[in-house]
Amino acid sequence: MGIIMDENKKKVQTDDGFDVRQIDVHELLLQQEPFVFIDQMTYYDERLTTSVFRVSPNHLYVEEGKLQTCALAEVIAQTCAARIGYINKYILKRTIQMGFIGAIRNLKVYATPLVGDLLETQVEIKEEIMGMLLVEAQIKRGEDLIAEGTLKMSLTEQPQ
Repeated sequence: MGIIMDENKKKVQTDDGFDVRQIDVHELLLQQEPFVFIDQMTYYDERLTTSVFRVSPNHLYVEEGKLQTCALAEVIAQTCAARIGYINKYILKRTIQMGFIGAIRNLKVYATPLVGDLLETQVEIKEEIMGMLLVEAQIKRGEDLIAEGTLKMSLTEQPQ
């Protein structure tokens, strides 16, 4: 199947016209408002998934105009969850699996996101075996790396 690339040379659309950016992220996540920490899945392939999240002033984890640092781990986890949801719903045609954070290692936060910031999160699959997922993640604000770390997630079958 051929791939259509966007202006940034990222795969976003198959030749049959399917564009991952058009999916309502709520279809991919078991979490629902106000616990949603991504706005859109922007890229998917077998090893890499990206998402975007605009920090809104009324978000549950915003205090004094800043996104709380603990929310960054959830942004990473929900980017992984969107990937899992996409695979389950659109590729395997089954219910979405629930994932649990098993460990977060070496999470380094270099800057605090502010209201209005657009965050792009990238998760790269390092290993996926027997219901366990190991990813390396980065969160950027524009060209600036604001957080990075490793996340382990355990997957289980759960009805949506």
